[in-house]
Amino acid sequence: MSLSAKREALARIHGRYQRAGRPHKTRILDEFCATCGYHRKAALRLLNRPLPTVPPRRPGPKITYDPVEVLPVLKAVWLASDQLCSKLLKAALPEWLEHHERRSAPLPEAFKEKLWAISPAQIDRLLRPARVQHPKKGLSATRPGTLLRHAVPTRRGPPDTTRPGSVEADTVAHCDDSTEGDYVHSLTFTELYSGWTENRAVWNKSADAVLVQLQALEQVVPYPLKDFHTDNGGEFLNWALHRHLTGRTLKLPWTRSRAYRKNDNAHCEQKNWTHVRQLFGHDRFGHPELVPLMNDL
Repeated sequence: MSLSAKREALARIHGRYQRAGRPHKTRILDEFCATCGYHRKAALRLLNRPLPTVPPRRPGPKITYDPVEVLPVLKAVWLASDQLCSKLLKAALPEWLEHHERRSAPLPEAFKEKLWAISPAQIDRLLRPARVQHPKKGLSATRPGTLLRHAVPTRRGPPDTTRPGSVEADTVAHCDDSTEGDYVHSLTFTELYSGWTENRAVWNKSADAVLVQLQALEQVVPYPLKDFHTDNGGEFLNWALHRHLTGRTLKLPWTRSRAYRKNDNAHCEQKNWTHVRQLFGHDRFGHPELVPLMNDL
């Protein structure tokens, strides 16, 4: 039974209990305990005290803003910031509100102060319907390459960012909501010392296509390749790339990320967002004719 239903039952029984004699009070108490599930001592305390004239206040701090007034602005900022989580959104609100005001209209200072006071938990509650309406896109198309996992060691400890030449590589799938069939992938190569990033679009991320783009990368970047780090996808863990990296006179150190540890490739993952998703979005590019156009862009 809900708390409101228990309060209604107490309001109906309370007056009758106060007027009844001792034998009848016992039966009323039994009825009240059976109906509401109270212990007899708890039921006696409720029936022997006066009924509350003012409904009890909800627990927690008093709400200082109107959700109906706040939600449109909060939702607009959340969508514009690409659906940040509540903790990041709260920290970013002061800066994003400036952009929102330039695009719409100035907001009163009192309103902005109330908006800044919202907790991350309350942001989650307010945005719950919007999260259902606007699900965040982005599928992982990484398929584990198992043949070479024994030959490519995982990187131990943090990456070396003190000298040029350490490169992380990853792929981004332009598949929308389905990984079925063929579509365009973006390759991201990020040099850790300088942040130098090269992107290339390829069709269907075959091993040969990735190898060709890596060879082209080595010809255009202004630094020699000192070591190479990838995730566990089959587009990287393959024999063609293995021969290219280890078959040279001076072997190139090649490491891979630990399984399900995306932070092992964090520098490149960041560039996947700022250099690929921010430019091309999450749409499906299912035509090979788009590859040269994307590379030109």
